[in-house]
Formats: sequence, C-alpha cells, structure tokens
Amino acid sequence: MFLFLTVLQVIVAAALVGVILMQRSEGGGLGVGGNPNGMMSARGAADFLSRSTKWLAVAFVALSIALAALAAGSDETQEITTTIDRTVAPAAPAPAPAPGGDPLDGAVR
Repeated sequence: MFLFLTVLQVIVAAALVGVILMQRSEGGGLGVGGNPNGMMSARGAADFLSRSTKWLAVAFVALSIALAALAAGSDETQEITTTIDRTVAPAAPAPAPAPGGDPLDGAVR
C-alpha cells in the first residue's frame, strides 16, 4: 500500500509540475505588473489548467498526509531499533607512552 501511494504521489507531483508549466504567465509574479483582473475574472477561474492545478494540489496534499500517517504507524521502526541496538565489543585502549620518551616517536611526519 505504501509503495502504491508513493508511486501515485510521484505521478501527481509530475502532473502538477507539468500543468503549472503549461499555464500562461500573467506577468503578476510577486505583485509586479500584469492584468489586475487576470485570475479573478470568470474566464480565468473557469480555465481548465487552473482547475486541474487546484485538484492536483489537493490530491498532492492528501497523499502527503496519508503517506505520513502510514509511515508513522508502520512497524519499520522496530527493524531500525534492532539494528541500532547491536552490541559492539569495546575498542582496546591505546598503549601508554614510555615515561620520559618522545610523545611523537613513531608519528608520521
């Protein structure tokens, strides 16, 4: 189920990017210039691309919430904790340097 929803999420995301890129630019990016009643007109609101953008965005958000709920409720965390909780033998302590000797003796220079 998780894999199916993930594949569906990718398809919806790709369709959303495609629909957004196909739309005509109104020139009103960041509120600069453009037609003041471009998207608010009856023709702009009824446009197929704007409607499909809205529904694809709704589907994307719904799938994101569903995938997050499935991921939070899955038992995969049990597998992760068992691999983390492995016991590892402690490392052997480093030998102490000889008293009065050069501490850098044997170091790569």
